[in-house]
Formats: sequence, structure tokens, C-alpha cells
Amino acid sequence: MQSIYQRIEHLIESRGMTKKAFCETLGISTGNFGDWKRGKTTPSTNKLIEIAAFFSVSLDWLIIGKGKPTTRVNETREEYEAETALSALSGLEESEKEFIREYLEFSAYRRDKRNEKT
Repeated sequence: MQSIYQRIEHLIESRGMTKKAFCETLGISTGNFGDWKRGKTTPSTNKLIEIAAFFSVSLDWLIIGKGKPTTRVNETREEYEAETALSALSGLEESEKEFIREYLEFSAYRRDKRNEKT
């Protein structure tokens, strides 16, 4: 079974990036990246979300290897609403929900910018 690091490494290679370029792009120190490789640490939840968004893969695949790397939530479905998803996370404080809302908006902005380039 692949580790999170191995899946990230696969994504980097499939994009044709160097590990250094990946780290610079996502603001990851090479020391932290090396710790991931050695299994000393794993990426934070926020960093995993950022990596999944960067490579357009699902968190399920990135974290546990479930499914295919290109499988992800279809954000264009009308019945899918961020507020609906957040309401299911009743254990979160309002400030945490606001952080997730802001991140979703930022992710959509980045996706739109990437799409403009292609």
C-alpha cells in the first residue's frame, strides 16, 4: 500500500515537476518534505487540502488511496452547496466554518485562474 508521500510523489512526477518546484509552489520546506518521505511526519490537514486542490485529486485518494487520483467531487452539481456540507459538520465552531468557506472561495478562484490559462 502506498503512503501519502508516495501518492504525492506520484502526482509530482505525473505533472512533470521537480520536488523542489512543488515545495516552492506550495510553500513547503524541503525539510518538511523530507520528513514526510521518512515517515517522521505527515502533511497537516490544511496542507493536504491545498495539495489535493493543486493536483485536482480527491482527499480520499490522497489520504488513503481510495479510488482513482482523478476522482473528485463535482462542484458544479446544483444540489451540492458548501453551506449544506458545512451544516453536516456541526461539531465545528463558527470561526472554523468561516475558514472553510473562505478556503472554498479561494479554491474556486484558483481553479478559475488555472482554467483561464488553458
